[in-house]
This record gives sequence, structure tokens and C-alpha cells, in this order.
Amino acid sequence: MKTEMKTAGWENKVRRVVPYTPGEQPKRKDVIKLNTNECPYPPSPKVKQALEHFGEESLRLYPDPQSLDLVEALADYYHVGKDQVFVGVGSDDVLALSFLTFFNSDKPVLFPDITYSFYDVWADLYRIPYQCQPLDDNFRLKKEDYMVENGGIIFPNPNAPTGLMEDIEVVEEIIAANPDSVVIVDEAYVDFGCTSVIPLVEKYENLLVVQTFSKSRAMAGMRIGYAIGSPKLIGYLNDVKFSFNSYTMNRLTLACGRACVEDEDYFREITQKIIATRERIKPELKRLGFLFQDSRANFIFARHETISAAELFEALKADGIFVRHWNKPRISEYLRITIGTDEEMDRLIAWLENYMESRRA
Repeated sequence: MKTEMKTAGWENKVRRVVPYTPGEQPKRKDVIKLNTNECPYPPSPKVKQALEHFGEESLRLYPDPQSLDLVEALADYYHVGKDQVFVGVGSDDVLALSFLTFFNSDKPVLFPDITYSFYDVWADLYRIPYQCQPLDDNFRLKKEDYMVENGGIIFPNPNAPTGLMEDIEVVEEIIAANPDSVVIVDEAYVDFGCTSVIPLVEKYENLLVVQTFSKSRAMAGMRIGYAIGSPKLIGYLNDVKFSFNSYTMNRLTLACGRACVEDEDYFREITQKIIATRERIKPELKRLGFLFQDSRANFIFARHETISAAELFEALKADGIFVRHWNKPRISEYLRITIGTDEEMDRLIAWLENYMESRRA
């Protein structure tokens, strides 16, 4: 006879959340992986050199808790002060600490209903009230929705998973309208043809801009993220970091991160290659019946005019081509397709052509 397990008393004290679900990491090697927006090219050759010259004996020592080598490189690159730069273990770490630091009131934090799906997870984890503001029918921000009383604001630009960029004028209007709240602009995909709002940090003390090495700098495996803002904002972030974990960045990551920042030519080369591939593939997808808006990220968010996203997702996966699909309101018919190499994208187009031909037969 089956008996029900009684819930242990200690479980009533557990902080429970529904965790973020990342894109699938297939174990097979013979796949085309277009589901997690990783860069299809290797990191800078200077990163390889940093790896080769890294002294393993230094691993016995703690890393610099202030990560000054990397902070200085980023400060020089963006022409800001060292006291305006914060680094962490991927932008997820930086954003999570930012939620904990800046969203600390009984008023709701505002972010879009279609956006990076970690935002509501962090809000739930830290017991932060939040409100999702619906994008319009074209998946655009409605700026007036962010000009109401709030406990903070965060949104990506360009947005994820839609890939759409909001004009810098719209972003500035939102920042200017909220002097009593911290506004976080998540620029994970900004390097693929968008304009960063980093210059606005000199004008607005309440603006924090977050970027990552995972996409345009081809270092998702190293986990490097950073924020740029006013010295006061960065000071508060560091206070929380040093109350949580002083040694977040390891020595090898710091060395490779600095080497990556110092190779701007290579950075420009691979981002331009990805942009060129994205623009070449757009008309090919349209020819095959896909509908999408003008992505400015390293992916395309598209739906097919006659074939369901779920069907395409499963059929692609069965043949070793991984894309991203969410069974969520408003976007259940969309696939997010990362831009891979030219060869990978050509193989995707050929597969789609064959699949659609077989359905017509």
C-alpha cells in the first residue's frame, strides 16, 4: 500500500522558486547548435596567448578581489573611470547582484512581458515585487508604461528574444522620467549593430548598463560580465559583492578577459562577420515563408506562415539542428535561431527547403 510522504517541517522554511531554464546543451558533437546565442567563432588569438602563458603556479593564490586588470582594461576601452566599472561571473551574476542591490522597495520593478526570462526568477528569488509591462503588437516597448511609479526598471536593448532595438531617444526618455529609480539597460546583444547607451552614464546617475563577453567576444565558457554606471552605483554594487563573495573572478579568467578587450580588431572582425551572415540569411528565411522583424542581435526571432513552431523545433532537433522554442503566451509560434557560421546557416536553409518540399509531396 502506497503511503504519502509527509512534508518535513524544515521544508516549510525553504525559499522556493521556479528556476530559469537555459537552452539545451546537447551532448552529441555532430549537431548544429543554434539555440543559445553563442558566438560561432573562437575567441581572440590574444586569449589563446594568455592561456599559453598563464603560470599554473599562480592558481594556489587568491585572485585580485577588485579584478583591477580587467576593470582597467574596460575603463580604458569605454573611456570611463575605474570607479565606474563592475565585473562579475557573466552578466547573469552582475544582473543578479544588481537586483539584490538596487531593487529594494515595496514598489514593483518594471520589465517587459516578453524579455529575458531570468528577470522574474531573480525577482521571485529575492522577493522583489514586479510587474510585466506588455510589449505592443510589434514587440516594441511602450515608453509610457515605464513612466509610472516603480521600484526600478530593467529591459534588454536589443530585446531578447525578439532581437528588436529601441531607439536611444526612447531609452533616454525612460531614464530621464525615473530619477528616483535605478534603470538597468541590459546590452548583451548591443554589439551586433546597435547603439549603446553607455555615454548616458555621465548624464544620469541612476543608469546602469550591463554587457557580457558571452556573445560578441566569444567567451561564454569563461563567464565574464560587467556593468558601467556612476561611481555611486558601482560603489553600492561592490558593497554587496564584498558582502557576498569577494573572489568572484578567477585569475585565468581575468587574464583572458583583459587580453580579449585589448584585441579590438578581432572583436570588430567577428561581429561584422556575424552581422553579414544575419543580413544574408534574412531574405532566405523570408523566401521560405518565415515572418520576422528586423533583428539587431546575433539571432533571428521568426515564425512560419503555415508550419507550427513546435513542429519545426522537433523536426530540426531530430536531425541534429538545435534552435530555441518557448511554449509561452504570445511567442509560442516563434523560433529563436542563433546566427552560426555561413556553412551552418546554409545547412539550415537547405534542411528547411528539403523539409518543406517533403511536406508538399
